[in-house]
Amino acid sequence: MVRAATPGDIETVTQCVRLAFTNDPVWEPALRRSDGRTDHHEQYWRLFVEGSVAQGGAFMTDGGEAVSIWVPPGGSELSPAALDTLEEMLAHVLDQAGVTAMHALYDRFEASRAPLAPHYYLSLLATHPDHRGQGIGQALLADDLARWDAAGIPSYLESTNPANDHRYARAGFRPIGGFEAVLDGHRITAMWRDVGGTQGPTRG
Repeated sequence: MVRAATPGDIETVTQCVRLAFTNDPVWEPALRRSDGRTDHHEQYWRLFVEGSVAQGGAFMTDGGEAVSIWVPPGGSELSPAALDTLEEMLAHVLDQAGVTAMHALYDRFEASRAPLAPHYYLSLLATHPDHRGQGIGQALLADDLARWDAAGIPSYLESTNPANDHRYARAGFRPIGGFEAVLDGHRITAMWRDVGGTQGPTRG
């Protein structure tokens, strides 16, 4: 069963995202500390989870096996206060080169979304490592997309892992371009889904 995540679910959702993205080909290098520590990952992802929960955009399976983090049309991933917290955290855990690279990466994500028509933005889709390969994340995504279809609103995402691109394609998303990560040039694929999963977004 899929349900909206509540403030009481923030820790469960955050842990699922943290574990799922530990080895992500974009976010692991971006968050990598010179001392090798990863304890800052939890704080980092919690900010985005909290922002989505506050806007009614976080969904989960009952046991937290899979979670989705959405930003509604006109919404923001982070509040001004959360942005301040993020800046402080990055300055504390990354060296200056890492902070600069992270800001450049954020700019590339923002630039990819900027010309698109209003949409629901899939910021994060995560399946707990203990439950991968069972189709749970795909089922959660399908439930979410049915909700946006009923509302008549298209959706958009950036796939940071090419191993997932075919899963998004099965859900009705189509590649519309992309960009490269800052530190290693890893390709990030921008994908759009019209209402009902038909082809083609409108840019500009």
